[in-house]
This record gives sequence, structure tokens and C-alpha cells, in this order.
Amino acid sequence: MHLHDHALDVSSYIYFGKEHKQDEKNSQINLDTDQILNRFSDKLLDVIGREVLKEKTPTLQELEYALEAALPQSAKPNNPKKEAKQPNADLHPDYPKTGMHLPIIAELIQSGYIKDDTRWLTSKAFVSIGEKILKDLMRSLKKDGFGLHETNSLGNGSVILDTTKRYETGNDIKLLNVPVSLLNAVQRITRHREQPGLPLQITLDDFEEFETIQEVRVAVVYCIDLSSTMRYSAMYGSMSRIEAAKRALWGIVTLNRKFFPMDSIYIVGFGALASKINANDIPYLKTFEPGADLLHYTNYQAAFRLATKILQKDTAPNKRIVLITDGHPSACFIEDNSEYSKILSKRPHSYFYTPDNDALEFAKTHLFMNLDVTSNKLVYLCYRYKQVDQYIGDKTISEAKRCHRRGVDIDTVMISEDDSLLGYVNDLERAVKGRSYYLNPDSIDRILLTDYLYKKKLIMI
Repeated sequence: MHLHDHALDVSSYIYFGKEHKQDEKNSQINLDTDQILNRFSDKLLDVIGREVLKEKTPTLQELEYALEAALPQSAKPNNPKKEAKQPNADLHPDYPKTGMHLPIIAELIQSGYIKDDTRWLTSKAFVSIGEKILKDLMRSLKKDGFGLHETNSLGNGSVILDTTKRYETGNDIKLLNVPVSLLNAVQRITRHREQPGLPLQITLDDFEEFETIQEVRVAVVYCIDLSSTMRYSAMYGSMSRIEAAKRALWGIVTLNRKFFPMDSIYIVGFGALASKINANDIPYLKTFEPGADLLHYTNYQAAFRLATKILQKDTAPNKRIVLITDGHPSACFIEDNSEYSKILSKRPHSYFYTPDNDALEFAKTHLFMNLDVTSNKLVYLCYRYKQVDQYIGDKTISEAKRCHRRGVDIDTVMISEDDSLLGYVNDLERAVKGRSYYLNPDSIDRILLTDYLYKKKLIMI
């Protein structure tokens, strides 16, 4: 995960403390290039990960400032010419063409961690930072005695482990661990003070086979609320609700790819409408702007419908939806004209919303979201302070029950300091026999990862 994975000549970069004639007064440490790279690679990845999660993605120049600020004085350039009009083409062939940057940006581009684009995080950086996030999470969970050993029930199954046991007559001989079996034979012979020879005399008791577990595939759709209130900062911790949720999903995706590749993890972002999100786009998720459009309302129903569509195409026998939100539902779909007329007759001042083509195109080009309008396009909007509109609440629970009847489990994670809406979330989960979590955004990453591992354990035992 170090930044010098590629063979690069960075010895002349001021940034890494190896300028040819570095002023001794500015030199506080005496390290060669490799040592400095090793020393600061984790710090740089931390900064990159923190910056890309921000509600407004920083420019490369803003990233440059953040990286420089995170390093000790001895590793900083002596004369950073940030205001130069033209980049120094001789500094590096991959130097960004969008403006003058410090050598660290060129180095990160050459190393494959950053690209010269508004969405500058590369797939390599996504994986590296994701592994760091997961490592930090597992370290904190280990303190609580929770590891990645999801079950102790071992036997004949579909996943071969790296642990072994004595061979049992009748088991598949393809699972034999040949090197260990031969070693067992040699050790048995020498224990009887005999000299091993060829051909080696092997008995049935010498055979050892790999252990297996029965891997049961799981498909999970994480539905993340992108309503405008998700941009608010948490009461505790430095990240906003949306930033904390994105970091948690980043860790979950990494866990899935690294340890449970047979499982399927999907991401859905939702406001008044919902969209499927590419996993590598998690860092760039943004909340909908209040006032600019009406997509900033919260439509649980849109999330449930799109998630169920996705899960119906997946062959996994175990299917779940995990709803991540900071507030109650304030929107639902209107199915037909009769329903529309019914609401207007009782509530003549009700507001309905249908996104026009400009709104859909804006979401696609600026938010990188293809909003799902096939489930429905007409949305009833009604926000009530610290309470759920009765009509929207009933429609939302009915949709959740419909998902549950199709074999989809639903759990809700409420990330908010306000507990006034917890009653509704509990009612929803009772209706679908699910679970609800009420927590501070600062702990969402640990809760989601623990929940995923716990559910895997329940399914596989």
C-alpha cells in the first residue's frame, strides 16, 4: 500500500526531502527517499481519503494544500511556486495540465493514485484507502473480540480454508493436503527411530485434508439517504453524516471484495427518487441541494423499490436491504390519478413533484446518478417537523411489507442525535421483522461492519 509501488526516480523531488542542496537549517530529519516514502505513505493516504469524502470534492490544488499541511516541515518544499502560470513540464511527464502543483501531485499521478480530473481518485487509490479504512475498523473491533472468523462450524462445504484436519474415510480426496500428509508420514517414521526411505510408506492415519465451510451467498443493498439534512455535522466527531456514511460503505465494499467475493454488495442513493451507485463512486456522493430542486426530500419507498428490483436479478438465496438515513420519510409515490385526487380532496394544498428532463440530466452529469423513474415518477411531498405524515408513513410501511413478502429482509440504521423519530423506525421494522439501529454517525462504520459479519454468521451456522 506504499506510494512507491512503482519504480520511480523521485530523488530530485523537494517534497520528499532529497533536494540536491537542501538547507541544513530546514532539515530536521535525515532519511533517504525510501524511508521518507515509507514514513509518510499512510499519512498521505489518510489525507486523500479524508479529502475525497468531503461534501464538495476538493480540487487538485486544494488537495495539494491539505497534503502539504499534513507533513512535517522537513518534508515540505522550500520554494513552492504555486502561483506559476505554466507547469514545469520537465518536472514530470504526468504533471497536471490544469495548473501549477507541487511535485507530490505529479508523483501521485505517476504512482497511479490520482488522475488529473475533477474526480481525481483512481481505482488503485480506492482499493488502498479502502484497505486502510477496513484495517482501522478491524483493529477497533478486535479490541471487542470480534474478528473475521465468521463461524466455528467446519465440515464439507464450498469454500476451502487454509486450515487442515485428519482425513476422514469417504471424504473427497481432492481436498487432501499432500505436503502435510507426507510430512506426517516422515514424522511418524522418525518417531519410531527408523530412517525414512523411498518409496515412503504412508498409512491412512497420515492423511490430512483441508477444512471447508459452507459458504451461503448474501446479496445486500445499502440505501444511503442523500436528503439535504445528511450534510449536517455530527454532534460528536469531525465528519458530517454523509461523510461518515460514505466512509462506512467504503469499508464494507472493501470487506466484501477482500473476504467475501461471492457475496453481492450494491449501493443505492436516494432523495425524492433513487439511483443505483457504482461502488467506486461512493466517495463522490453528494446530498441534494434544498431549493434548487425538490429531490432533497426523503422517499424510503423509492429506495425500497429500486433495491428490490436489483435483488430480484441476483441469484443469492439471502437478500437484505439496509437503509441508512438521518430522518423520517417525507415523500412517497402516487400510483394513479385516483390516488392523486384522493389526497387533493382531503389536503387541497398538497404538493406533488415530477422531475423534468433538466433535473434528470443535471443529476446524471453533475451527481453521476441515473435516477430511477421506471418505478414511478410522480412524488407526493410532505415534510412535518419531527413527525411522519400519516399517508406517507402508511405507504412506506406497505412498501416495506411488499419487499419482505418477496423474501427481502430490511434493517434500518438511523444516524442522528434526534430520537423523536425512533418510534416510527421501530414500527417499520416490527412490520417486517427487521432490526433498527439508532446511533451517532461517528460509530456507523463499526455498526455496519459488525452487522454484516453477524448476519453472515447467523446464515452460515
